Amino acid sequence: MLKTGLMVAGSILGVTLSLPAQARPTAYPLTIENCGQSVTFAHAPQRAVALGQNSAEIMLLLGLEDRMAGTAFWPNDVLPELAEANSKVEVLSVEFPTLESVLSVQPDFVAAMLTTLMGPDSKVAKRSDFEALDVPTYISPSACDTTLDAGDAYGSRDALWNMDLLYKEIDDLARIFDVEDRGDVLIADFKNREARLRAEFAKRDDLSFLFWFSSASPADDAYLGGGNGPSGYIANLLGGTNAIQTKADWPTLGWEGIMAADPTVIVASQVDRNRWDLDAAENKIGFLTSDPTVSQMEAVQKGRIVVMNGAAMNPSVRTIYGAEQVGEQLKTLDLSQ
Repeated sequence: MLKTGLMVAGSILGVTLSLPAQARPTAYPLTIENCGQSVTFAHAPQRAVALGQNSAEIMLLLGLEDRMAGTAFWPNDVLPELAEANSKVEVLSVEFPTLESVLSVQPDFVAAMLTTLMGPDSKVAKRSDFEALDVPTYISPSACDTTLDAGDAYGSRDALWNMDLLYKEIDDLARIFDVEDRGDVLIADFKNREARLRAEFAKRDDLSFLFWFSSASPADDAYLGGGNGPSGYIANLLGGTNAIQTKADWPTLGWEGIMAADPTVIVASQVDRNRWDLDAAENKIGFLTSDPTVSQMEAVQKGRIVVMNGAAMNPSVRTIYGAEQVGEQLKTLDLSQ
C-alpha cells in the first residue's frame, strides 16, 4: 500500500518509493475532454483551488501542495499521512465556500468533486464564472456520471459506480500538472488494494449493508449511501449488497423503511464536520442501541455495527480506504446465519 505516502516536491513522505523510469512529460498547450467540455491548459497550474475533499486529496497524494492556493468542503479530516502537506494549503471553508472566497486566492485552476460545488445549479460557482476570467476548470468524472433531477441535487446512477472513474480523474489531474509518473504509481496502488479485497471477500447472498451517513436528528430521515453509488461499490467489493437498492447516490429514508430493509451489517459513518450531533459515529451507535424500536433490529441485537469514514461514501480516493476499514471489522463479526 502507499499509506506511507508518495514523492512530494522532491522529497518522500515516509519511505523511498520507486517511480516509473519512463516519465511522460505533458506537452502544453494541453486540451482534455471533461464532462462534455474541452478545457485547455497553457501551462501546469501554480495556484489551484480544490473544491471538495477528493479533489484536494488527489492533489496532495500527487505531491502538489506547493501549487495549491486553497481547498474547501471537508466532511472529514484529511488523511493522516497528508496532514503535514495539507497544513501548507489554506482551507477556505470546511463547508460550501462562497465564490468570493475562491476568487480571493487568485486561482489559475479550479477542480471540483461535485456539481453542487461547481455546476449548472451550484450555489457556489458555475464553470462560466471561471471561464469568464480565463481560469480553466475540472469536474470529477464521477459527478458527471450521474443524472440530475429536481428532487435530487446529488444525482442518480443507472449502473454501479466503480474505480475506473476515479482512475480517470487521477490520470487527468496528473497530466494537467505534468506529474503523470506519480499518477501512474497512485493508480497502480489503488488497483492492487482493490484486487486484494476482491480476493479476500467471497461473494455471498446473505450479506447486506446499510450505510448511514448522518441525520439532522433521530426524528428526521437518515441520509444513506444509495445502491449504485460508492456505498454499493464497497458492499459489492466485500462480497455483499447494499440493503438500500436505489439509483440515487444519497437517498433519505425513515427508520421504518430502514428496519424493513433489515441489513445484515450497519455501517455508521464518522463525519468530522460537526454540523449535526449524529455526524459522530459514537452518537449514531448510541441511538441505534438505545432507541426502543430501532435497537430491536437484528444487526443491532447481534452487534453488527461497524464504523467507516464518511468521506468514503463519496466517489473518491477515500472509498477504497473505507472498504478496507469495513473489511477489517467484518472479520471480527459473527456473520453466521
